[in-house]
Amino acid sequence: MEQKRVLSGTQPTGKLHIGHLVGALENYVNLQNEGHQCFYCVVDWHALTSLYSNTEVIKEHIYDVAAGFIAAGVDPDRSVIFVQSDVKEHAELHLLLSMITPLGWLERVPTYKEKKKQLKDKDLSNYGFLGYPVLQTADIVIYRANYVPVGEDQLYHLELAREIVRRFHHLYGKEVFPEPEAKITEAKRVPGIDGRKMSKSYNNAILLEDTPEEIWEKLRVMKTDTRRVRKTDPGVPEDCPVFALHKIFSPEDVRNECAEGCRTAGIGCFQCKRFLSEHLIAKVGPVGERLRKLKENRQFLDSILDEGAKKAREVASQTMKEVREVMNLKRK
Repeated sequence: MEQKRVLSGTQPTGKLHIGHLVGALENYVNLQNEGHQCFYCVVDWHALTSLYSNTEVIKEHIYDVAAGFIAAGVDPDRSVIFVQSDVKEHAELHLLLSMITPLGWLERVPTYKEKKKQLKDKDLSNYGFLGYPVLQTADIVIYRANYVPVGEDQLYHLELAREIVRRFHHLYGKEVFPEPEAKITEAKRVPGIDGRKMSKSYNNAILLEDTPEEIWEKLRVMKTDTRRVRKTDPGVPEDCPVFALHKIFSPEDVRNECAEGCRTAGIGCFQCKRFLSEHLIAKVGPVGERLRKLKENRQFLDSILDEGAKKAREVASQTMKEVREVMNLKRK
């Protein structure tokens, strides 16, 4: 049976948190273990769309992301782990695809206006931000990826990539790329300690590299259902950020006990958080320990990224050779 290719990328805009683990990294490992040929990329050029004036933080976070991949179970012997900017062919294909992508296609991307509203403190009136989906398309198709693991909120970007591929084939008369398909990942709402969505930019995250003590300190002050002003006040677990984490990290019997205790005021929020910390730390703690050790060995991470870039470049360069041929860009 033909081995299918998978491509996914993570921006090095901050340290990885538990939302990355359950929302992406566990899926990376599953796809690897299913026998796919996986390319997992640290997309540092994408990070420049918002960090172009603060580039010094990107380098450090490249190692955070690479260490997080490996700590979560991505095997460098079975998957290709590399940094986007180490494979210059991404930039060339992005340039060529930008020549054939209508401006209107980019301006109608839903996340374009949404992110401009969310990140009002940053000037995003640049081509890099508008053209983000074109570079993303280049990242995918340069490896002729069959599948891209995405959440439902990212399906529009992938459909745009498929449109660009179809336009390329129509213009140049040869099918060079497969049309990438989505591998839908289960959406898991991972709240931060302030109740909002867990995010690096909100400073409300439980980091993968946090020690068990640090994890407990964050859980201890985490917001709960506002109805429970006192321990004797009943609450609604479905409205509690702590219970949302229980649904991800705690076994069913513990979830049921905490839900009932919340509704009847049988247990307090402190005790509920203690139950959560036991199971969250049991799952995240070993990943964090591996991640902290990996980050201490920069030489090892460099060797993994260098070898990954070499493997990725072999595939990307072959793709670009064919792209130049069908576009009649070869001088000789």
